[in-house]
Amino acid sequence: MLHADCLIVGAGIVGLAHASVAAERGLRVTVLEREARPVGASLRNFGFVTVTGQAAGITWRRARRSRDVWAALCGPAGITVHQRGLTVCARRPEALAVLEEFASGPMGVGCTVRRGAAGPGLRHHLAGALESPHELRVESREAISQLMRFLAEARGVRFLMGTAVQSVAAGHVETPAGRLTADHIVVCPGPDLATLFPEVFARRGVTLCKLHMMRVAPPGFRLAAPVMSDLGLVRYLGYAGCASLPALRARLEAEQAAQLADGIHLIAVQGTDGSLVVGDSHHYAATPDPFQPEAVDARILEELSAVLVLPAPVVTERWTGVYPTGPDTAFTEAVLPGVRLVSVTSGTGASTAFAIAEETMAELLGQPPPPHVAEEWRGE
Repeated sequence: MLHADCLIVGAGIVGLAHASVAAERGLRVTVLEREARPVGASLRNFGFVTVTGQAAGITWRRARRSRDVWAALCGPAGITVHQRGLTVCARRPEALAVLEEFASGPMGVGCTVRRGAAGPGLRHHLAGALESPHELRVESREAISQLMRFLAEARGVRFLMGTAVQSVAAGHVETPAGRLTADHIVVCPGPDLATLFPEVFARRGVTLCKLHMMRVAPPGFRLAAPVMSDLGLVRYLGYAGCASLPALRARLEAEQAAQLADGIHLIAVQGTDGSLVVGDSHHYAATPDPFQPEAVDARILEELSAVLVLPAPVVTERWTGVYPTGPDTAFTEAVLPGVRLVSVTSGTGASTAFAIAEETMAELLGQPPPPHVAEEWRGE
C-alpha cells in the first residue's frame, strides 16, 4: 500500500501549487490525477499571472505573493516568461477616469496612467492607458508540463496520472487501483463538483463558468505587455470601489450591452512566435454546453480590433475552458481531520494558487500563517 506524507488530488495549477509547497517543506508528496495528461482549465487559459485589478485585501495579496513564487520557479523549472507587465487601455474618458482613480489608491502602487495612446499595435484614438509593472505571463500549454517535470525531478513529487479518486476519508483515499494512505490530504478537484464533497460545493453556491478563447495569427507587431480594455474594469473586482466606475458601467450598458451579456472582457497576450491568445467570455451553468457560438467570438474580436491596429484578426485556434465559480474568490475547507478541500472559484488560479497553497500547508502542519495573510499594504 502506497503511503505519502501528503496526497494531492488534482494536477491543475491549484493542485500543483500545493504539491510544490508541500515538497518544499520536506514532505513526501504524491499527486493523483484522473486524466492521463493535463487537459483542464489550467492548460486552456492565458497563463497570465495578474495582480492589478484583483479584489482588494487577501486576493490582491495572494496575487502579489503568487507572482513572486512564479518568478522564482520559472528559471529552475525552465519556464519562459513571455511577457511582463500589463497595459489597460481606456477607449472612453469614463474608463480613463476609473484608471486614474485606481492608480492614485493603494493598489495602484507602481502603476502609471498616461493620456492618449502610445506603444506598438495600439489604436491612436484611445483616451489613455494604465501601465502596470507587476504581471508576468507564461504559456500554459508548456508551463504546466514543465512545472510537473520540475516537481518530479527536483522535488521528488510522485505523479499517478490516469488515477481517479473515488472517495476520501481521514488518512486515505480509494482509487480503482486500491487504497492510498497519507498523513495529509488536499483535494483540488477543479470543475468536478460532483465526485468528492459535492455537499460543500452545493452549500457554497458553486457552479461552473464556460469561457471562449482563441489564438490569433501574428499581427506583425510586438505588444509591450498584455492588453486589457474598458470591459475589464467592470469585471475585475479591484476597480469596484472606484467612485467613477458607475459612469463607465452606464455607458457600457448603453453601447456594449451584448458584450456585457456574454460576460466579455478583453485580454490579449503574446507568445514568442508572435501569435496572440485572446479572450474571453463568461457563461454560467451547472453543466455548461460544449458549443462555441461564432457571435460570441466575433464580439471578442471586435473589442480586440477596437484596441489594437488589427482590423481583420486571423483565428488559427478556438477552444473553451470551464472552471468553478461562486460567491467567494476561493475557499479552503477542513472537510475531515487532516483533509482540506481547496477551490479557486473566480478564475484566478494561475494568479493566486501558490499563495493559497502556502496558507493551506501552514494550517495543516500547525505552522504560523505566511506573511501575506496578515500583512497590511506596503509598497513594492
